[in-house]
Amino acid sequence: MSEPAEYLVRIEVNWPPDGDTERRDELIAAERARGQELVEAGVIGRLWRVPGRWANWGVWRAASPAELHEALASLPFFPWLDIEVIPLAHHPNDPG
Repeated sequence: MSEPAEYLVRIEVNWPPDGDTERRDELIAAERARGQELVEAGVIGRLWRVPGRWANWGVWRAASPAELHEALASLPFFPWLDIEVIPLAHHPNDPG
């Protein structure tokens, strides 16, 4: 079986400024829990916060674009996320 493909994923949260703060806090807790599940499943390989923004960059792994979409759509904040996905391909000079 081949290794899952890797994707560079940028996520920015666009929570409305007048959004319900109690609901936001519930979603933050749910997002943290779901993120941990995705890490444990090997879907999220690395994650970096973008200072000064409610955003992150990460390396995600999935067997297909459809599987990646399913994982992203499972995030509790999904309706408020701006997501950019860049498929990554092996480079012959990769030192890793």
